[in-house]
Amino acid sequence: MDAIYAFVRHVRSVKFEDLPSEVVSTTKKTFLDTLGVAVAGLTQRGPKEIWEVIKGWEMKGGSTVIGLKERLPAPYAAQINATLVHALDYDDVHERAIVHPSVVTVPTVLAVAEGRRGLSGRDLICLMAAGADVICRMGLALTVNPIGTGFHLTSLLGYIVSALLAGRILGLTEEQMVDACGIAYHQVAGNGQSVKDGALTKRMGPGFAVRGGIMSALLAEKGITGAKNCLEGEWGLYNVYFQGRYGRDRLLDGLGSYFETVNVSVKPYPCCRGTHASIDAALEMRKRYGSAFKGIEEIVVSTGESNHALLCSPSERKLRPKDPVDAQFSIPWACAVAFAKGEVRIEHFSKEALSDEEILSITQRIRTSPDPSLTRQKGDEPALITIMRGDGHTDSVLVESPLGGPERPISFEAVVEKFRDCLSFSGREMAEEVIEQIVESIYHLEDVEDIADIVDLIGLLG
Repeated sequence: MDAIYAFVRHVRSVKFEDLPSEVVSTTKKTFLDTLGVAVAGLTQRGPKEIWEVIKGWEMKGGSTVIGLKERLPAPYAAQINATLVHALDYDDVHERAIVHPSVVTVPTVLAVAEGRRGLSGRDLICLMAAGADVICRMGLALTVNPIGTGFHLTSLLGYIVSALLAGRILGLTEEQMVDACGIAYHQVAGNGQSVKDGALTKRMGPGFAVRGGIMSALLAEKGITGAKNCLEGEWGLYNVYFQGRYGRDRLLDGLGSYFETVNVSVKPYPCCRGTHASIDAALEMRKRYGSAFKGIEEIVVSTGESNHALLCSPSERKLRPKDPVDAQFSIPWACAVAFAKGEVRIEHFSKEALSDEEILSITQRIRTSPDPSLTRQKGDEPALITIMRGDGHTDSVLVESPLGGPERPISFEAVVEKFRDCLSFSGREMAEEVIEQIVESIYHLEDVEDIADIVDLIGLLG
């Protein structure tokens, strides 16, 4: 039987009592984190343009669009919200699966649940945890490095996971949920060329996925059928998209007893997670040298071959980014920001920042090098920074695991600080009372009787 049946049963049956405490705490952090980066995304191109297209259709609905004080049908509200979440590449990530779970789970659950009162905080935690678990397992199952396939996994897999979550909220039967996933599979798409070309579609892919996933569940509710073997069939996802290069045991082992949710990382820096080990190394090096780093003649950044291919090439676009997407996916730029500013913040990846001469003067001293010893098939690749001074002195910093991951997690309090910083970056006035209510409600999410109360507060953001 196709693995999709196991995933359907998993999502339909998971209960709050099934979740380890670590899963609950991680889920609450990622929920607050996702709301913060969504509000910060209000400043970016992509969400606004989608809204301008949709509002011309004069559609009315019951699902909140974050920061726009508008309500749309659930598929379209979720699409805009997911685009907001992904706009800054600041949303959470599972490194080994190479997927962003919450950009799929949060917009889907909030949009569909808003029209159906009665979903509790415990239900929300279950849905987010199960959805993250499934999308991570789907990525982990690959026996080939996803980056080398040319697909953007979050978008590709997000269609099916969104359909699963929407199906549970809608109360679909097992067969209807399998149909919903089959309908979603008929739409799956998402490519990495958008990163190579610095295209804005990189941030829009998850929005397409959740819109398609929710619509799939709604169609299944009406009796439309989809492929029953959407994952492992002869022409299922793993055979069509990945030529059968996956392991079934990786999909299903421990399903229901072990949740990959615990391995989701919260990003401390607003750029591709693959840059973060290099940033940590650069910040440590700057701390050692302070302003004296200006006398450094050359900075060599060594990283694994996968990160080097994605984040250091082509060198002309990575050393002098043409647009914010280039900067978000550039190890040289991220390291130069760390050296120049002593911190890495959202504003350092804006269009205006790309002409910052202080940062650019450092990128011209950076040389990147792929190091096979730092290459990992999946997960974080370490980074080694070596500086060379004019007097011949050299110094190095090696970072094995970047801040924010399961090896070096950040606290709920640190996520609150990030949340507030994101709200501040949006430039919108927000009542302190509302901010505190949201934080407090999410900290005690398992005690919330109806998440519609939180959604009402979220509607006030922006």
